Amino acid sequence: MSDLTPYRVVCVVGTRPEAIKMAPVVLALREDPRFEPFLLATGQHAQMLYQALEPFGLVPDVDLRIMKEKQSLDYVTASVLEKVGEVLDRWTPRAILVHGDTTTTMAATLAGFYRHLPVGHVEAGLRSRDMGKPFPEEMNRVVTDRLSSLWFAPTEGSRDNLLGEGVREDRIWVTGNTVIDALLWTRSRVEIPGDPALGPVLGNVPFLLVTAHRRESWGAPLESIARSVKELLDRHGDLHAVVPMHRNPEVREILRRHLGSEERAILCDPLDYPDFVWAMSRARLILSDSGGVQEEASALRKPVLILREVTERPEALTSGSGILVGTSEERILQTAGGLLQDSAAYETLQQRCGTPFGDGKASERIAEALGTFLTQSGIKGCRG
Repeated sequence: MSDLTPYRVVCVVGTRPEAIKMAPVVLALREDPRFEPFLLATGQHAQMLYQALEPFGLVPDVDLRIMKEKQSLDYVTASVLEKVGEVLDRWTPRAILVHGDTTTTMAATLAGFYRHLPVGHVEAGLRSRDMGKPFPEEMNRVVTDRLSSLWFAPTEGSRDNLLGEGVREDRIWVTGNTVIDALLWTRSRVEIPGDPALGPVLGNVPFLLVTAHRRESWGAPLESIARSVKELLDRHGDLHAVVPMHRNPEVREILRRHLGSEERAILCDPLDYPDFVWAMSRARLILSDSGGVQEEASALRKPVLILREVTERPEALTSGSGILVGTSEERILQTAGGLLQDSAAYETLQQRCGTPFGDGKASERIAEALGTFLTQSGIKGCRG
């Protein structure tokens, strides 16, 4: 490769979590003269994706804008596969980076595979061992790992999963998780929340931060979660709850029905990432079915009750920051109530919390590994 001919690398994002976790990778590639990063948004999420990229000063080079009302998995898969393929044909990158386990991730990987392009999977190797939990994310990550060429595993456990599936050891790098890069970068820049609904109300009161958006949580499980939050507010007169609501109408209807009349429940749109980091840092407890939140909570040494029956991030459990409670009202109330009432138990849990998901330098390691791979493979730079 000529020193004047950088590697064009297409970084694909489709949803808010992907955007947050890929942003520090794009920034690291921009700082490295070996690369010409190209940020491709599929628009699987529209407004939420731009909201996530804005704090990092990033704007997609191309936005496919595939999102439509009541979009099906079939539609998203087919649209991403076709349209990402068109972009790859036009811009002729030397590698693709995808993140995590979304439908965008899986379909973009397939588009790269069809063109014999090396695909690097950021956050590779996570496994729940249950194709239905989370759905369709477990399938997405399994397919993505099967078709990738480079695997950036966040933990040793993820690396072991990949090795057990026959992945080449010399193509796996344990980097840490890029969400910790994004979290630490953001936390160092946020002192007060931008959302006026948060700071004045929550500055000096204990509150729960509650997020529930997984497909397997829709319906009866979400009803149970909402009832649990209401009961916790009833039992603890000084407690508040911040509930950023997923944009799905069914999710919003359930949350509003159970919590809409509660004065100490703040039901809001998804928070800007800096505000969400502020809320995580200040919350007394976090209740969430999000995978990323499990990782972020560990770095903040903040207890999180995991609203799922299984987790592909067992390190959250072993590090002490995560407690698997599922969606059972009884289990949520018993666990959350115990931690809210027993300060000694809460402090003990905090002291047990570790930081298994990285040190904030994952993106630098990914850039270095990718550059080494492309150079050693004899792959030339972009055509321009």
